Amino acid sequence: MSVADRGPRRTVSGDQEHRDGGDFVAGLAARKAAARLLAAVIDARTPLDGLTDHENGHPQYKALDLRDRGLVRAILVTALRYRMTISGLLARRLEKPLPPNATALSHILHVAAAQILFLDIPDSAAVDIAVTHAKSDPRTVRFSGLVNGVLRTLARAKETELPAALAATDEAPKWFSDRLKTTYGNEKARQILEAHRVEAPVDFSVKADPGLWAEKLGGIVLPTGTVRVENLVGPVTE
Repeated sequence: MSVADRGPRRTVSGDQEHRDGGDFVAGLAARKAAARLLAAVIDARTPLDGLTDHENGHPQYKALDLRDRGLVRAILVTALRYRMTISGLLARRLEKPLPPNATALSHILHVAAAQILFLDIPDSAAVDIAVTHAKSDPRTVRFSGLVNGVLRTLARAKETELPAALAATDEAPKWFSDRLKTTYGNEKARQILEAHRVEAPVDFSVKADPGLWAEKLGGIVLPTGTVRVENLVGPVTE
């Protein structure tokens, strides 16, 4: 089973050029925003929807153009949806676990790994920008070599390791998995956890001519007349 056998990699757009530290570095501002927002979700338990709201979201997110906002949200949703799998694959490449205070480094690695494993972004771009990101942060600059080595070996091994990792991993904390199994049984719990990996479609209730809107939005018309769009790119308001 190859990586492609588990389904298409999600296509995203973005990587506009931004000025950072006096230099133009394509895609760096988006990755910095993704790592900052991932930290807010993981470390501060801040809801993702609020952080990525186009009117009242995080300032670092709102400073990006719409294409890069779409890229950031795709990275974040993917990094969170597959967090356990990503953590396991990264841990295999570390001689010892990261110290508890190395959260900034962990978030850089997770942002890059999400792109390498699941998004339609060249591996070389994901690795290079992650290394640049690490070098730009005083907390992680001394780990830039580690970032480079870990991510390059991850990219080389994903075809062989990712399918097995997905099959063996629950994308949930153990206490939650155990509670599901106790409540619903092993098979139903497995189905629930598998469903958590599937991105929900977006349904549009249109006033008239659902066929036309399905064509415009790249979706299908449901028996109810609702237009369903899978893998919507960009904000609904656009």
